[in-house]
Amino acid sequence: MPGKKILMLCGEFTEEYEIYVYQQGMEAVGHTVHVVCPDKSAGDVIATSLHDFEGHQTYTEKPGHNAEINKTFSEAEAELDSYDAVYAAGGRGPEYIRTDPRIQKMVKHFHDTGKPIFTICHGVQILMAVPGVLKGRTVAGLGACAPEVTAVGGTYYDADDVAPCS
Repeated sequence: MPGKKILMLCGEFTEEYEIYVYQQGMEAVGHTVHVVCPDKSAGDVIATSLHDFEGHQTYTEKPGHNAEINKTFSEAEAELDSYDAVYAAGGRGPEYIRTDPRIQKMVKHFHDTGKPIFTICHGVQILMAVPGVLKGRTVAGLGACAPEVTAVGGTYYDADDVAPCS
């Protein structure tokens, strides 16, 4: 399969490993990943976060490393047709970038053109903010997002209930 061009949507305090692991994994198999953040340019950096479950009722948050933006946001906006898929990383970033009409327009483009949309953890929050994207769809994500997925017409899939591979 020839390499694909993938757009990664991030914001400040996106989960560190949900940027690095995805980007490095996709690039290792020949894909191009453009990491973008609203109002950021290629070469800018964003702060990331690390979440962990340490015995509390919810996760803790710690500072991560800075992640480099490798594509100017406005350039990616202008080139949406050239992308084969979009990926929304999780963490705290989706909480605020989902309210950005430019992000919503990007997601709507991929939805309307039938191109793949990938999310992880909190990344599903971005899809919730775009009317119709989750309607009739089954998605996984952070369990705390389940009520919102259902509220916008989606079905939440609890991936934690899947038996491990043997």
